[in-house]
Amino acid sequence: MKNLLTSLLDLFYPHTCDGCGTDLTRTEKVLCLRCLRRLPITGYQHQQHNPVEKIFWGRVNIRHAMSAYYYRKSSLLQQLIYQFKYKQREDIATHLGQQMGNILLQSRWLYEINCIIPVPIHPTKLQQRGYNQAALLANGIATVTGKPVIEKILFRSNYSPSQTNKGRLLRWQNVSGVFSIERTNQLKDQHILLVDDVLTTGATLEACSSLLINAGATVSICTLAFAHH
Repeated sequence: MKNLLTSLLDLFYPHTCDGCGTDLTRTEKVLCLRCLRRLPITGYQHQQHNPVEKIFWGRVNIRHAMSAYYYRKSSLLQQLIYQFKYKQREDIATHLGQQMGNILLQSRWLYEINCIIPVPIHPTKLQQRGYNQAALLANGIATVTGKPVIEKILFRSNYSPSQTNKGRLLRWQNVSGVFSIERTNQLKDQHILLVDDVLTTGATLEACSSLLINAGATVSICTLAFAHH
């Protein structure tokens, strides 16, 4: 009976891969195994002093940093990010967060992490979108790693326009003073994994990290994608 119901559901609501459109198997979600393998993994979870860590050298004292995948224009990953940021596909963000969790499990330093904090978005944008995509990624990571997600500590207090076409200096000016922090007593001696979707110049992550470090925390960073130049 259960199999019949599942088959009927599949008939009326076909479960297809968001990458290539083929039918997904019972064990696959969002992407088929072939498309999942198409995502360009950085391998930075194994690499100390990797290019993501180097972005923050001399700017803010980050313990570890990595991105799961390379971000390339017109790629499958860009399409997926667009879907979860602008097309209400929360399931894609959660699934990619789980993939980030699987990649983080391969690192030598995950055991150091006490909790996960997603980069916040402004309440206006949260209302428009209905969710914070960084929080969905963080929750995906949490389901795999068992590390708790803590929200309502880091806040985006100023609404700033999209940073997509801004250079590094403009991005930094755009986020300087944008974030605020509360319940700082909970952060002392905690090693936090700060999570975001795409790393470009690192201005947003630098601003958030500085606040967390000033509150007595140690910060490591993990993003879904690295838009390297």
